[in-house]
Amino acid sequence: MLPNPDEKLDPRVRRTRGLILQSFESLLAEKNFEAISVQDVTAKAQINRATFYAHFQDKYSLLDHSINKMFMQEIEKRTLNVCSYSADNLRNLILAVCDFLSRLHTDCAQPHQQFESLVETTIKKQVFDLLSYWLRKSKVPTEIPATVATWAIYGLASHYSHMKKRPVLEKFVDEAFPLVAVNLEQFA
Repeated sequence: MLPNPDEKLDPRVRRTRGLILQSFESLLAEKNFEAISVQDVTAKAQINRATFYAHFQDKYSLLDHSINKMFMQEIEKRTLNVCSYSADNLRNLILAVCDFLSRLHTDCAQPHQQFESLVETTIKKQVFDLLSYWLRKSKVPTEIPATVATWAIYGLASHYSHMKKRPVLEKFVDEAFPLVAVNLEQFA
């Protein structure tokens, strides 16, 4: 099972982080990431700047933590964090990434290139870690296939989330699935 770093936090720390995250996510729905300042977050969370900086280095580390947490919840909801590789699990992972990015683009006000780049880095790292975890018992090195699959999954999800007229998600994933699965089947 993949570790959850927030599990061992003091309840007060968790509560304060929750306030900061809730305020940040609310602000993301209202305005562009680039326009959000630490002052905006602290005012909405009703905390002082020192408290914010005790938890996060800057708004970029807050974004990274926020996306990490939201995406991990998506993975945990589908119990993909406790599985091993199978065609069904891979299909569900592709669905999860497509669904997550689509909702993120819908829920955030005017996603900007810098925002999308930060999101991409965070999601690809988690997908790579998950695929590596799934393939950990393989007798051959899996870094390259996990990397190829990660980029393919994220690329497909990004393409889907930017489509003006999105097809039904399940249909899109059914068409894309063989293109990703072919890279991993031999390592399972």
